[in-house]
Amino acid sequence: MDINNNILLQSDTNELEIVEFRVDEIDGNGKVVPCYFGVNVAKVREIIRVPEIRTTINPSPSIKGMIKLRDKVITLIDLAIVLNKNTDGIATDKVIVLEFNRLIVGVLVHSVSRIYRISWQSVEPPVKHASDSRITGVVKMENRIILLLDFEKIVGELCAADVMTELGQKQLEMSPVFDRSAKRILVADDSAFIRQTICTTLRNAGYNVDEAENGEEAWHLLNEKLARSRSTNTDLRSEVDLLITDIEMPKMDGLHLTSLIRKESGFEGLPVVIFSSLASEDNKNKWKSIGANDILTKPDLPDLVSRADSLIQH
Repeated sequence: MDINNNILLQSDTNELEIVEFRVDEIDGNGKVVPCYFGVNVAKVREIIRVPEIRTTINPSPSIKGMIKLRDKVITLIDLAIVLNKNTDGIATDKVIVLEFNRLIVGVLVHSVSRIYRISWQSVEPPVKHASDSRITGVVKMENRIILLLDFEKIVGELCAADVMTELGQKQLEMSPVFDRSAKRILVADDSAFIRQTICTTLRNAGYNVDEAENGEEAWHLLNEKLARSRSTNTDLRSEVDLLITDIEMPKMDGLHLTSLIRKESGFEGLPVVIFSSLASEDNKNKWKSIGANDILTKPDLPDLVSRADSLIQH
């Protein structure tokens, strides 16, 4: 099944479409417990039946092997092992082929049900200290809960464990072109894995960094900063010099956040960088029309500090 997944990424609707799938488990009594998960349609290239799987040499236990997808050979991830589920005897039926961060991978699941269109406002952040770090959002349906998984973290840990961190270290070789310690950047990303990587890179370069876990939290923080600058009759730049935001976030996505910023006169001149795994050329053009000053794909971490330098200085 092919997926047409671009339209919501090209408009300010604060909505997303998710593919619901199951990775079930066996409980202590030998019964099958259905477990529901979701992934943004924008990351889904297609859904196929399980093809012939070719083994790899000394793989991670979570790497099932390799599969051939027309002219490509891609890695196949066994999601049940990633999620530490006892699935003895449960047959896997589908492979969800994901494409993001310029990578294509297959994810082995037990079944795929349907696509839902929902508002980001109805996606709740996972409960802190009580959920797996690979869960980025919770969708409450009438008779079940769908957990949205952080596939960037999952794939990053399995296929490129320290790639982003290593790339970020290259920034340390750059000589600051101005006093970065006098500048403050707000980073909004619901993935703790990605947010920590971005913030560490910026802090190592000398910037002060504030963090938000979703667009709604970032919007509140920005309005607090605006209120302080107005009460002290100072420029907004005394509070924040740049916003770096993801697209996919609970409560409010990055496109809606960017649109709100551009509609508020108090944020005129605040640079906005969208840092997303879904930054195709078509999406980049539309996001710039919404108000983004610059767009980076998430593997482009080496460019992050230089792009921030350029936007903050100009």
